[in-house]
Amino acid sequence: MARDVDPSEGLAALSICESLLLALTDLKVISEGDARDLLTDVVATHTEAAIGSSAPERHQAVVAIIERILVGKDAVPH
Repeated sequence: MARDVDPSEGLAALSICESLLLALTDLKVISEGDARDLLTDVVATHTEAAIGSSAPERHQAVVAIIERILVGKDAVPH
């Protein structure tokens, strides 16, 4: 049985992942291109998942957030 997710849990996870990607690119562990490719894959996956989903708005929200990151804006406003 799925439980309801507290939105703050998702924001915390997003902040951590965004920070990790920034650190990995700053340390040259991965290239900025690799980070962008990863984020682009996330957008494609969630765009496709929204098509058959009973809750497409969740996938569309993920796409909107990742697209903010791709254009250079913080995903989580401070």
